Amino acid sequence: MPLKLVYFKMRALAEAPQLLLHYTGLEYQYQMSWDYYDKAWAEAKSLVPFKQLPMLVIDDQHEICQSVAIMKYVEIQAGINITNPVEAAKADAILQSAQELFFPLNPTVNFAVGDDFTNKRDEMMPALISRFEDLDRALKMNNETFFIDQTPRACEFATFHHLDLSKKLDSTILNKFPRLEKFLEDIMSIDSIKLYLDSRPELVDVSVEPKLVIDGVPHPTGVNKT
Repeated sequence: MPLKLVYFKMRALAEAPQLLLHYTGLEYQYQMSWDYYDKAWAEAKSLVPFKQLPMLVIDDQHEICQSVAIMKYVEIQAGINITNPVEAAKADAILQSAQELFFPLNPTVNFAVGDDFTNKRDEMMPALISRFEDLDRALKMNNETFFIDQTPRACEFATFHHLDLSKKLDSTILNKFPRLEKFLEDIMSIDSIKLYLDSRPELVDVSVEPKLVIDGVPHPTGVNKT
């Protein structure tokens, strides 16, 4: 029975889990919250553990919320989890550091428009650059392709998502970080990831009226069906 990943119409907290799922080859179905619950998010929210998505549904009975918990489960199921406690802690530190970029980056890219977008982008830029410096330094600390070794895991895909999304703020934002650019290229060169990136809904009209193009039709980003 395939896994189900439940979320909304936006490129945010479900993106890193999707990248990891595609990399590992674990079969899953992506479902919008209104399709899974057959009701609007305002009505379904109280039914969800911790009242937030994404949520991974296992065997149609186990509901796992929180994107980090989802990714850790996927790593174990795929047999790519790190068993050395020191290396595992290092990876978790990077994962948490990448996830801390969520706010305000994801909400700004997915929802802010006009002057609100410009103001939020300019306000967050120093913190973004500071965290990019941290991630850049972490990659340079060893001679591996990724943070720990040659295998991408949750920390890599969380980092990839936020670096990739940051380019919606400014396409040149990573120009001063060639190691991070190389990291993005290495992730995108993985066959299963390339297939996913080429087929995922395109995020368009950022800062004007953000939309996801689903099956060729632009849909406003958000937690509602329409």
